[in-house]
Amino acid sequence: MTWGPGRAEVSTLAAGGELERVTPDAALAARLLADGTRHIESARSAERLGDLTGAYQLAYDALRKAAAALLAVQGLRATSRGGHIAIQDAVQAQFGGPGSPFRSFGRIRRNRNAYEYPDSDEAGPDAGDLEDALRVAEAALTAAHALLGSGQLGVWQ
Repeated sequence: MTWGPGRAEVSTLAAGGELERVTPDAALAARLLADGTRHIESARSAERLGDLTGAYQLAYDALRKAAAALLAVQGLRATSRGGHIAIQDAVQAQFGGPGSPFRSFGRIRRNRNAYEYPDSDEAGPDAGDLEDALRVAEAALTAAHALLGSGQLGVWQ
């Protein structure tokens, strides 16, 4: 396959040490997607208990793992230098077109950070914030399953 959208951005991230090449791993991708699905279920449980911040964290992790699964089959992984932002940037560059749930990655990540590391005057997420994050995460998991099932993802070269 000829590498499509996002090639320049992924190349920049790799050259900058924010992404690294690894052995493509479909089994790891499947595990990440299964983890993400469980995170959604756990987030719903946390929501029922009134732990909206914990639930938001789990929704964010589900979104991040859906994105990391796409990179895993391509033979890419974020380094400690690149972290979650490298995953976000690589997946948005490749799969963040109009209507894509991955377009919301940055917003969900920034909100998660604000809720996890609040200022004294910042409230945590409300029910609407959580529902939005869960909707985006579920859509990202669905999109990742579809992309992985399409056979169109090539190994990074």
